[in-house]
Amino acid sequence: MVTFSPAQVCVKIGTAGKSKCCLPAGNMFVRAFLAGAYIAMGAALATVGSTGVADILGAGIAQFVLGALFPIGLILVVLTGAELFTGDAMFAPMAILQGHTGLKGLIYLWVVVYIGNLVGSLFMAVLVSYGPYTVWDAAGVATLSAFGTRAIAIATAKVSYFGPMGILSVFFKGILCNWLVCLALFLGLAADDVIGKMAGVWFPIMAFVASGFEHCVANMYFIPAGIITNMIAGGPANIEILNWGTMWTNNIIWSTLGNIVGAAIFMAVIYSFCYKSEICALCEAK
Repeated sequence: MVTFSPAQVCVKIGTAGKSKCCLPAGNMFVRAFLAGAYIAMGAALATVGSTGVADILGAGIAQFVLGALFPIGLILVVLTGAELFTGDAMFAPMAILQGHTGLKGLIYLWVVVYIGNLVGSLFMAVLVSYGPYTVWDAAGVATLSAFGTRAIAIATAKVSYFGPMGILSVFFKGILCNWLVCLALFLGLAADDVIGKMAGVWFPIMAFVASGFEHCVANMYFIPAGIITNMIAGGPANIEILNWGTMWTNNIIWSTLGNIVGAAIFMAVIYSFCYKSEICALCEAK
């Protein structure tokens, strides 16, 4: 297995960021739709696989199972070339720092990919809510499956951030999340074979999910899946806090901002600073 140095990976990120910013809007949107769907597939698997685990093995093991299953989503994104906002929050700034694009290219990429990720995530949330999260009788009446109950519990927890300190908490969790997500992408780019890329992606993603950090694109699936499942089949009595408004005001706005800081500052800026001379030498040698 060939591995690339950190400076070489930074150059690969900058070059890829340039290419991403130049994609036609339609192509970019479709890739982003797919990425949202793929992340949702990992989230759905993690939801089903972690159902009931806490009751038998404890909350910590349940979180580990959730984290161990979720990475399939990012593995699919990486190996298929789909466009994920949280990754592009590192790729575009790195491209700017290497002089490949400007702020206009960054905004174009982020806006189109964010919308595409949201549409793909919502699409999957609808399919799964009407699928494994509910049980339908002959009269067409839905009841919650065990997986649906778990989905609602996850979604409710994700909108249970209140007040300034709650907002600060989800913002910090967003920073920590995308720091690890972008490290996963960084490690994936450091390998040139499929197994190496999968291993590089799996460990950091498992760590962020098991640690309870907040990923805006994953939450574009987790929260709507809980909302839609609850609308279809009914949930706990205190479910008023789980709605389309709190999805944004209690989580996604703040997790998105945290994800941007984690990617742009803690990855793009810091790694560009650490390997500035090596990056310049590699770019000049091209």
